[in-house]
Amino acid sequence: MSQLSITAAQAEWLTQHNVRDVELAFADVSGFPRGKTLPAQALIKGQELRIARAVAIQTCVGEFPDYRFYGENDPDVVLRPDFATLRPVPWAKTPRALVVCDNIDHDGSLSPLAPRSALKNILARYQARGWTPVVAPELEFYIFAAHADADQPYQAPALRTGRRESGFDAFSFSTLNDLEPFFDDLYRACTQLGIDTDTYVHEMGPSQFEINLKHGNALELADQTFLFKYALKEIGYQHGLNVVCMAKPLSGQPGSSMHLHQSVVDGQGNNVFSLADGEASPDFFHYIGGLQQYLPHLMPLFCPSPNSFRRFVKGLAAPVNVSWGVDNRSVGIRVPVSGPAARRVENRLPGCDANPYLSLAASLGAGLLGVEEKRSPTEAAVGNVFNSDDAATLPNTLDAACALMAAHDTAKRLFGQAFTDAYLAVKDIELSHYHNQITAWERQYLTTLA
Repeated sequence: MSQLSITAAQAEWLTQHNVRDVELAFADVSGFPRGKTLPAQALIKGQELRIARAVAIQTCVGEFPDYRFYGENDPDVVLRPDFATLRPVPWAKTPRALVVCDNIDHDGSLSPLAPRSALKNILARYQARGWTPVVAPELEFYIFAAHADADQPYQAPALRTGRRESGFDAFSFSTLNDLEPFFDDLYRACTQLGIDTDTYVHEMGPSQFEINLKHGNALELADQTFLFKYALKEIGYQHGLNVVCMAKPLSGQPGSSMHLHQSVVDGQGNNVFSLADGEASPDFFHYIGGLQQYLPHLMPLFCPSPNSFRRFVKGLAAPVNVSWGVDNRSVGIRVPVSGPAARRVENRLPGCDANPYLSLAASLGAGLLGVEEKRSPTEAAVGNVFNSDDAATLPNTLDAACALMAAHDTAKRLFGQAFTDAYLAVKDIELSHYHNQITAWERQYLTTLA
């Protein structure tokens, strides 16, 4: 086995904190943490870990696509740690650390199947222009009581009064106070994991919350979002709670999004979306034109499950179009009011169930294509456009979204043939499972049919 390159300071940190094991973790296509655990002393000595190449494209139901999508001999990849992400595991009883890894193929290149590879390859295209994307995700999620029976609806947790929240607490502080022990531990975990959080708020749904991450480097924010969702689950379990990042966990209630704010700076740190006089630059409009043209072809990366599309309900602040507008929440592409240095675009399509690496890669990639091709956007939308007919309509099911992705070469241009084929194969398996389920709706309404 080859040797890992850990610094003396990192090795000393592991020793001083009595770290027993280190999780070598990466996100699969669903955003689920996978990897292997290595004794800390083995990591210090430079031991290398490998894992099956196919693990990156494991489906959410636990199955794998056919071997032709990952290699006939079921090959391995090397787990190469990014030691800048080395952190303690806040929820571990015995001192443990984690480090985010890249998947490296036998030829030394980034495995095209790994989501972190997809984002790094898009960022390399920006770097070739002397540009650096700046992003900020906003994550919504629900906090539910422990939930053992998948056939039963989720329930909000019991609060100090003994009641369960049923809604109408949006933007209030009472339920935040009710769940203070959970949020205390969550914020403590975020500090330990290097997750730079900003505002948090009670959202519109019962026991629905939003936490924003501060803007920064796209790869670092993708890592932080990946670890944040990992922390949500683990801290929730410690408090007997089930934190859910499903896009639409409750019928009739708002869904959970992951809005992506994005801008681009040049080598001098200037926002390329703004000219020297403060006006919007041509690249700003070309970027929006690219989003409008290509986001519909990439919807499975923003909305990765059949449930994702239940979030798109007219009038519930979930966009059903790729119109753009200034400070307009009825559009899919919103431009917040800001000064020239902070001029940015907000992609409102991704759900909180989206893989952060893939959704950022797809959004940044679509915008970059627009800049490269000098695409012009439509006129900015004015007023409520939830009910308008949009020229670039969005697919409203995962089946339709996958068909649209397969019919265009956008994903292949951004991520390559291998990733595109593998991702669609993953979705095909998951959709097959989904369509084979008999639902409560069918049992309720079809039982008495002749």
